Amino acid sequence: MFADSKYSKFLTVLLIVVIIAIIGLVGFLGFDLYQKYFIEKDTKDFLENYESEIGTKIKEVTEEDLENGSMNLENPVGEATNPVGTVSQSNSSNTPKYKGFDVLGRIEIPKTNVDLPILSQASNKAIAVAVGVQYGPGPNLPGNTVIAGHNYRNGVFFSNNKKLNIGDIIYITDNSGAKLKYVIYNKYETTPEDTTYMVRDTGGAREISLTTCTDDSKARLILWAKAE
Repeated sequence: MFADSKYSKFLTVLLIVVIIAIIGLVGFLGFDLYQKYFIEKDTKDFLENYESEIGTKIKEVTEEDLENGSMNLENPVGEATNPVGTVSQSNSSNTPKYKGFDVLGRIEIPKTNVDLPILSQASNKAIAVAVGVQYGPGPNLPGNTVIAGHNYRNGVFFSNNKKLNIGDIIYITDNSGAKLKYVIYNKYETTPEDTTYMVRDTGGAREISLTTCTDDSKARLILWAKAE
């Protein structure tokens, strides 16, 4: 009888622990979904307005078009390069803003349904709301522009970059209205301390490097893409 009573108490405690765990898990997942919903809603609203503002200027161009001078690009960053660890800054008072940050352009990755503003910096506060330029001349300018984004459980920002492979397409639109297609040609993991991918020489070609954490946050997943 005493054994039955102890067993009953054990089951009661176990049931309570399971219920608390389930509630915690539901709350945990619920917060992720809540965060994802508002991130996607806010970015969608902004990009609709962004597109309407520069919509009359948006033109899909190629690397050859730019080399031939058929479309002039303004430098939205204001510097040829930025030292590792610093952020890009825009000179124009008319630069679009998102959540208080200057916007240099837009990144679209069809395979992973990414459609986000590119912010002028990659500070902790900036990449909590979108993706940002960590290093380089800026969107669609000659050289290597590094764009950093978080890898979150809820799938926003660069969380699904691991699903991208060589040959996949990325579109970058800048504030001048030029929309370039970039093709991924390199994918690898490296240490968080490695910055060689930032300072690499592109020989004057327009390239981007996307950087995000791996799922375990122990390494960086890097993608290189070149404008066509």
